[in-house]
Amino acid sequence: MKELLDTFYAFVDRHPWLFLLGAGFFEICWAITLKLSDGYKHLIPTLLTIPLALLSAGLLAMAMRMIPMSVAYMIWVGIGAAGVAVIGFFYFGDRLSALQYVCISLIVLGIIGLKLSGKAAS
Repeated sequence: MKELLDTFYAFVDRHPWLFLLGAGFFEICWAITLKLSDGYKHLIPTLLTIPLALLSAGLLAMAMRMIPMSVAYMIWVGIGAAGVAVIGFFYFGDRLSALQYVCISLIVLGIIGLKLSGKAAS
């Protein structure tokens, strides 16, 4: 069992950005199921919300093994915010102001800048 865990953590340590992207993806997923639950009135989305949130947080925790907490958290939140904004626009019909679109674009640019600004800490 120890060898299996060592292999898993070695993989996590080699690919923290993959885990962070996964965490961001599941951040978007749980936010969508939260919306679809309509205040926890619909059973299936309600039942999906908590496990998706836990999966997102778990992948974030794995990514934080190699990526500094402040960077990982900002990127996780940014991926979630930008992703939910896009899904909200195309799927739920959300309409935003021009300034809100500019701000979402700045979030995306910030995520790209954080990724490009340096290697993950060891």
